[in-house]
Order: sequence, then structure tokens, then C-alpha cells
Amino acid sequence: MKNDNVFVDCEVGRLRKIMVHSPDDGLGKIIPAKAQDWLFEDILHLETLRKDEYDLYTKLLLYFLDPEKAKQVEGVDKNDRSCFNPEHPNYFNSDKVLEPQFLLSQILEDDSVKKKLVASVVAHERISYKMQEQLLELKPVQLAAVLVSGIMPDQRMIFPPVPNFIFTRDIAVVVNDHVLLTKPATTARSREGILSTYIFFNHVAFKEMRDRVIEVSNSEDYFLFDAEERKLKTVSVEGGDVMMVAPNHLLIGCSERTTLHGTSVVIQELFARNVVDKVSVIKIPNTRAFMHIDTTFTQVKRNMWVLFAPFSKSGTAYGKQHLIPELGEPVEPFSLEIIQVSKDNPHTPKKFFHLEDLLDDVSQNDLGSTEKTEFILSGDGEFPFVQREQWTDSCNVLALKEGVVIGYDRNNRTADAFRKKGFDVIHVNDLLKEFEEGVRKPDDVENTLILLTSGELSRARGGSHCISMPLLRDSFF
Repeated sequence: MKNDNVFVDCEVGRLRKIMVHSPDDGLGKIIPAKAQDWLFEDILHLETLRKDEYDLYTKLLLYFLDPEKAKQVEGVDKNDRSCFNPEHPNYFNSDKVLEPQFLLSQILEDDSVKKKLVASVVAHERISYKMQEQLLELKPVQLAAVLVSGIMPDQRMIFPPVPNFIFTRDIAVVVNDHVLLTKPATTARSREGILSTYIFFNHVAFKEMRDRVIEVSNSEDYFLFDAEERKLKTVSVEGGDVMMVAPNHLLIGCSERTTLHGTSVVIQELFARNVVDKVSVIKIPNTRAFMHIDTTFTQVKRNMWVLFAPFSKSGTAYGKQHLIPELGEPVEPFSLEIIQVSKDNPHTPKKFFHLEDLLDDVSQNDLGSTEKTEFILSGDGEFPFVQREQWTDSCNVLALKEGVVIGYDRNNRTADAFRKKGFDVIHVNDLLKEFEEGVRKPDDVENTLILLTSGELSRARGGSHCISMPLLRDSFF
């Protein structure tokens, strides 16, 4: 059943509603010694990240999803972030571009929810009973900020930040008219799971969905397993490894962050609820460079995908074609394993030997494309830009509508590859100027790669696909 509030059955239908999180103060508290513990490669400059990068991303989303609210942020001096700050009375508060911290502040107006959520976080973070009492004395807007950043109004830091909360893709995924609440792989992201669970079960925007919210977790007797059994039966699933590519078809990556057992639990749950007919599992190398499947490919159009070159047919022996001068020997080739499981015939999986074959099957058979399936390669398929630009999220794009996607401005060779496929390439500053001057409207934008400034964003190791949770898209069907 289609829901007018929350529904996604493909990756490239016109985007109507999204959840994104503006970088909070916790990001500005990361120190070098803790960066990797909190899953960052480096420390970021918070003000640059906000004013010169993320706010432009949010403004772009407003133009496409909520033009009336876009007018509210037109002409605002970038040093005045009040309209982008969910803690400020001037916050734009769109019902199309949602902010999880703002949603938290709203559910915390309910004293019962407030007490339960504070108790959950206090238990998880193991802080004192007296601190719990102090938290309960805060106003909802203040408390929401503390639960996300770990920073009290007097600037005391009482527990770690959750800097990865900007990657809203990972905390939940809409699968047709259901919401799959994911389970983070690391303790650094566990609080995100608690906060997102409370939002989806308690906010009025999702009140009709309680029976369609899916939670996945370790088995009840998990605590009895020894260390070796736990390795085999640990459930972790992150949203960057889940793609809703067609009404009948879900892709799940088995990666550094999503376990094989986690994929099995998701498949069983979705089949039991008749949410999808088939699931394709894509096992990628367990390395930091890839992290999730959406760092290696994403969809651009019904018949077009952007893809990490070594995962293409022409690149399966890619590593052997280039020598490392210092070593004088070939780089190891990249490998994938792909199986597809059907609800009607779960014990006879189908195998794909190439990622392109799977994606072509999605385009042609699931989405009904009448055109040849095409692939844009990271770094335009040229060594060493293939790997350099994949690292800075050249394969991680968000479709605002079919053929209009957001990427990063530092991935020059990938942008060239888009141009070769007939795409316009425009920087977000130039496009926003055209919108503000009335030269162009979002509905007029077609076959375009929009480039975000990304000096800080790309160092956070997530692209526009990662920093977005689509809640509602138009369907092709």
C-alpha cells in the first residue's frame, strides 16, 4: 500500500521528502586521538563545513523539495546560520526537508517520551543518576542538542558526540511503505540507533507507521554465545548498504559495516512481511576504502549508474594492468560476490558474476528501461584517479530526480565522465544564483550533475547519498 507520507520504491524517482542532519557542535569537538575511534579519518573545520558546504546542500534541497521555505533562506548572510540551526527560533522547519535533531526536540515535549529516552541514553552512556536529573531539567530544544552532541548548555561535554549522525542514510531506510531501522556496526554509532528509534516510534510524522517500522537486532540468546559464535551471528546493518532499487527488489551489501548474518535477518524479515519479492546480496571487500556499497556505485537514471571502475567488467582485472613502481609487481585485483534470493524460491539463489550484469538486470527487467544500460566510471576509468576519486565519494551521488544528481566538486575526472555522457555539470553556487535570479527553476533542470563544495565534507568520508535519508519519492509505477 502506497503511503503519501513515507514511501520509496526506487533510487531515482522525484524526491519529495528527505531527512538530513545539519552538522552539530559535536563535530567540532573531535580530537585527532579520537578521530578513528569515532570513524573519522581526520578532524574537520566545523564553521567551513557548515557555512560553505552543508548549508548550500540544504538550500539546494529546499529549492527542489520545498520552494516556499527556500525563499526563507534566500539572501541570508552565510555568517547568520539561524535559519539552518534546529536550535534557533528562526529555523526554517520544513515538512519536506526534515532534521532529526529538530524532530527529537518535538517528541521531547512529551514528558513520558522524555523520561524514557533520557533513561535509555543515560544507561547506554553509563553516566550518573544526578546527571540524568540535570538532563531532565533541560528544555526540549536544549535536551535534543545534548543527546546528539554530548555537550551541555554550559559547554560541559558529558558523553561522546555522534559525529556520524550527519550520515542519515545509515540510520534508517524506507523500503516501499516500511521503514527499516538499521543496527550500527560500532559502539560509536549506537546512540544514533537509540535516537532514530525514538523518532520513528514517537513522532507525529510517522504515527501511522508503527506497524511498518522494522527493527533488527541480535538474537535473544546472543549473550550466551562464545566469541567465535558471535562473529558468525552478529547482526549489523547500515543504510549505506541498503538500496531500494525497484518495488520488488532490494540490494544489500555485505561489507565492513554490514554482516552476512545481518543481511540474512533483514531478508527473512522483509520476506515474512511481503515487502519485496527478491533481494540481491553484494559482498564487497572488507576495507575502509569501500565501507558500504553506496561508496562503490549509485544510480543516476533508470538506465544509468556511476560505478567504481575496478568493479566493472573491464576492471575486474584492473589491478593487474597497472604496476606499483616501488614494488614492481601487480596490485591485487578487486573481487565481488553477488547472489540473488527470491521470496518464492529462497533455497535456489541466482548468481551474478559481474556487478554490471546485476545493475543491467535492475534497469531492464525491474525498471522497464527501453534504452541500453550505461555506466559512468569513477575517475573516468583512468588510473590513479579511479581510486583517488572513489575515496572522495565520486560514486556516491543522490538523485533529486531522474538524471539530476548531486556530487562533489573535487572529483574532476568523474565530472568529465558525466560530460561525456551528455550531462551538464554546474556548481551549486552557480545553480543557486540562477534560482534566486529567476533565470531557471528546479523543474527545468535535466540531465545535470550538481557539484557541492567539498573540502570538509569529503574528508568526513561520505557523499550526498550518505548524508541523506529519502523518505518519499515519486514512483515509476
